[in-house]
Amino acid sequence: MAESTATGLPRLRQRLSWLLQRRGLDAPTASTPFAWSRDGTMLTLFVVVFLILLLPHPDYVVPAGPFLEAVELAHWYAEEHLVLCLLPAFFIAGAVSVFVRQAAVVDHLGSRANKAVAYGVASVSGTILSVCSCTVLPLFAGIYRNGAGLGPATAFLYSGPAINVLAIVLTAQVLGARLGAARGFGAIAFSVVIGLLMAAMFRQRERRRALLQTSTAGAAPSRPLWQNAAFFASLVAILVFANWTGVAGEPGFWHRVYHLKWYLAGGSAVALGVMLVRWFGLSPQRALLAGAPVVAGALLLPVHPSVPFGIGVVTLSLVIARHGGELGDWFSATWAFARMILPLLLLGVLAAGLLLGRPGHEGLVPSAWIASAVGGNGMGANAFAAVAGAFMYFATLTEIPILQGLLGSGMGQGPALALLLAGPALSLPNMLVIRSVLGTRQTAAYLLLVVAMATITGIAYGMVVS
Repeated sequence: MAESTATGLPRLRQRLSWLLQRRGLDAPTASTPFAWSRDGTMLTLFVVVFLILLLPHPDYVVPAGPFLEAVELAHWYAEEHLVLCLLPAFFIAGAVSVFVRQAAVVDHLGSRANKAVAYGVASVSGTILSVCSCTVLPLFAGIYRNGAGLGPATAFLYSGPAINVLAIVLTAQVLGARLGAARGFGAIAFSVVIGLLMAAMFRQRERRRALLQTSTAGAAPSRPLWQNAAFFASLVAILVFANWTGVAGEPGFWHRVYHLKWYLAGGSAVALGVMLVRWFGLSPQRALLAGAPVVAGALLLPVHPSVPFGIGVVTLSLVIARHGGELGDWFSATWAFARMILPLLLLGVLAAGLLLGRPGHEGLVPSAWIASAVGGNGMGANAFAAVAGAFMYFATLTEIPILQGLLGSGMGQGPALALLLAGPALSLPNMLVIRSVLGTRQTAAYLLLVVAMATITGIAYGMVVS
């Protein structure tokens, strides 16, 4: 009997692993090494498309109208967000897959972890990461595939772009202190409530994932925890400082950080290089080979810091891809996330530009329709604002001037808060990628929860302030 049980349990786990793999829920295995014979064509295609998007598009190539808006939005996204936001996020997600033990993620963010710790960490992540709804996606996919529970992972997915300290401060300055405070409180509460509801709705699915995770204990850590923490801190610092946005109005702490952002990002990059040499086995010669073009680019083009930043991404990729071992695994995992997410993001950005246009420009859906539909504080206005915000793409902080214009055109305070709570955390490109990670049912549930809670909160806030 004991022998039968002993042989049956591995078969059960093997069957369970196969079922979860079919649904995209399995715990990640070692990434397939990058190989030019297999992956070179797709990487070359990505580079070509990126270069095409960076070029200006004269009217005789793409006539004015919704199609031009789709192309221009993709051009703007590639220029402003791909290099500075998404590529660092891909490297962080790849590092989570390789350098963070699955057992550690399961212990702190898994479905059986202490809920206060798991949701506490996930719900305040946006105070550190100043990212948009698309940049958070590789980070979310990384921790979810590495064993985080559905509840904490979706709490992180919402809080990453929604709880941005700089955005909340600017909201209070431009749109009023009450709306800024309501946005900050509502975003933190939303992340926890949405995570708890997602975990409750799909608890059977999470139990199946948890059973598999208990059978895949991670290997012993290859270096002390503080070294991994310092390594990730440098990566996050590069992402945050490279995308730091200035604040209008009187100069203050945030404004001073903005003027020092590239020095802070550069210092973080130097610290990363030192750690790669000291703790990860990268040779000093290769580190200098990777850093020299970056320094040259910064000296030659000081007014275009994104150029040396992009050079740094390329040289780091070349160095670690050829290194082998865990650094080679890091690049392979980074490439796996980029290969999965970038095509869906491009399709989503093109669709968002075609339908809704850019701020100040018209897509297939006239902006006047949106402005006329969000007046007052009724349920219809709040629901429309939440749905419109969920499908529109907002880069970090761009929702504030857009809302300022809508409020001037008669938008109610309730719908304004509903849009602030639904808009930065969701977008059409964002939804396409979430579906590839969670599946259709879970993505639909997440979307409906965000929209419904934003609508209800907007109605309540409108009743209080009116």
